[in-house]
Amino acid sequence: MTTPPHGRPLLFLDVDGPLIPFGAGARAGGGAPVPDGDNPLLGRLDPTVGPRLLALGCELVWATTWGDEANETVAPRIGLPPLPVLEWPEGPAYGVPRGVHTKTQHVVARAAGRPFIWVDDEITDLDRLWVRGRHPGRALPHRVAPETGLTAADFAVLAAWLTAARTR
Repeated sequence: MTTPPHGRPLLFLDVDGPLIPFGAGARAGGGAPVPDGDNPLLGRLDPTVGPRLLALGCELVWATTWGDEANETVAPRIGLPPLPVLEWPEGPAYGVPRGVHTKTQHVVARAAGRPFIWVDDEITDLDRLWVRGRHPGRALPHRVAPETGLTAADFAVLAAWLTAARTR
């Protein structure tokens, strides 16, 4: 069964942690970081991650403090086209309990009931509870270990969740 394009699951994607791992010498695809004159952390980007994300068949959306800069700086280095950017205001999130990430309510609002995956290194159990209580559709807030970034194990979890979501 094929999901129509307007009903494809969304995948909200953070940069720091999931795509730029923070572990000593970390690179999601393995091997040593490749130096990058613009920003030494950009050498930690794995150019194979973009095609793997595209192959999931989701509508990709940046959910990162990089904002539009993710399209200029990160996307071309990992093989992604320009993506929409989730916007959220700075400052406290009103009506959201302390400990829930500032992105959480905006991810849920942008999803508007559509199934979604949110890939971030700062997701907690409070975020998962908040999503579960306020999002009527299927959702996978998936925490990535910031020391390693997205791994083959993470991609396996995302693919399995998507397979289950598409068969419902």
